[in-house]
Amino acid sequence: MVKVEGTLDELKALFIGATMAEGRRQVKKAGKNVVKKSVSSGSKRVKSAWQKYMGQKKNQIKFKSGAKKGRLDLSKMSRAYKRSRR
Repeated sequence: MVKVEGTLDELKALFIGATMAEGRRQVKKAGKNVVKKSVSSGSKRVKSAWQKYMGQKKNQIKFKSGAKKGRLDLSKMSRAYKRSRR
């Protein structure tokens, strides 16, 4: 058992403040669960033709030298993609 001393107004402020803080915590937790459920339950979006093209290893054109060596050369890939679509 805990002994609490103070005026009536001080005790009200103490207990109401604690109750409000607990209520905020519960609302925040419930909100997180709702968001998590809605995000995880959604179906995946269909990839666009460009995204499918980018994902294929055979279509990936990379810089052969220089500061960007090994990175994808997106401008060349874009040109090749547009030519292949004709």
